[in-house]
Amino acid sequence: MVRESPARGALPLPTEADTTRLGAALARALRTGEAICLSGPLGAGKSVMARGLIRALNPAERDVPSPTFTLVQFYEGPAFPVAHFDLYRLADAAEAYEIGLDEALALGAAVIEWPERLGDDRPRDRLDIDIDAEGEARIATLTPHGAWEGRSLEF
Repeated sequence: MVRESPARGALPLPTEADTTRLGAALARALRTGEAICLSGPLGAGKSVMARGLIRALNPAERDVPSPTFTLVQFYEGPAFPVAHFDLYRLADAAEAYEIGLDEALALGAAVIEWPERLGDDRPRDRLDIDIDAEGEARIATLTPHGAWEGRSLEF
């Protein structure tokens, strides 16, 4: 069942499929110049959500690895490109911009895992999503900023 929900507040994600489905809903709402910032402990489902988003933007994309070692992966979408950043290994916010965060936002959109590494240098137009693990289930807490204020998701 698809329902419209504000892109704000807590959303229960009982299964991995629900996490993927939220990623797809984010893809439908995402616009050029915006970021999805995914926080949570290791194994919380950040990469699962990012894969759901990337595959929804580009259904032909089958291989969507986590950019843990490459730091960033770029994907072409039919509407705009999306970059998937994993900032876990960065020591300084400036490094994210050195590997292309500004360019990614200028040309398309970004999904950012471990955005806390950016400190106060996070993109202005973003949706922060903090994922908490509760056994196999997850709770995603959404906090909109900038252009995301007042936006809804079909989830």
